[in-house]
Amino acid sequence: MALTMKQLSLFVAGCGILSFIFGVVAENKKPASGTPIVGKDVTICKYPSDPTILLGYLSVVFLILSSVAGYYSLFYPYKQKTVPRAAFFRSTTFLVFFNIALGTAGLAFAFLLWPTITEQLHHIRNVHKNLETTCPTAKTGLIGGGAFLSLDASLFWLVSLMLASNAREDYLDEVESPSDADLTDKIRV
Repeated sequence: MALTMKQLSLFVAGCGILSFIFGVVAENKKPASGTPIVGKDVTICKYPSDPTILLGYLSVVFLILSSVAGYYSLFYPYKQKTVPRAAFFRSTTFLVFFNIALGTAGLAFAFLLWPTITEQLHHIRNVHKNLETTCPTAKTGLIGGGAFLSLDASLFWLVSLMLASNAREDYLDEVESPSDADLTDKIRV
């Protein structure tokens, strides 16, 4: 079954929106801090049960799916017509948006994964020798910022897909229609 541009763009947008939603909910559910329980020579941090870590990882997974599908959709041979990658990169606008999409996806990945892993490490390493510890959590705002970057990345992939479609049409018109020089040679013969 051949995929259409509409199907791939809906998949990219859907995964980007899911990544955004999971990231925002993870940020909102993240506790401000844990509860310190002071014992003999150690403090044990008890964190409330919350879905932050799971939602953070789900947000990362959907960001990866959106980005991989976005990249794949740019160079997919729609209607069994392949176009060389160099034809896409002749367009400066496509090149700019392609690089912005890659950069935004990379930043979103870092902003989502770093605090999620940090939060998980705080939950796992919850015994501290410092009796004055405040039971920290991951930095507030990073997961939410990553969620917005994830949404931005999927939108940039969609803009790149539209520009790739234009570059694809330009290339196919060039290949399928003879150039003026070819027409002049045929008239002379």
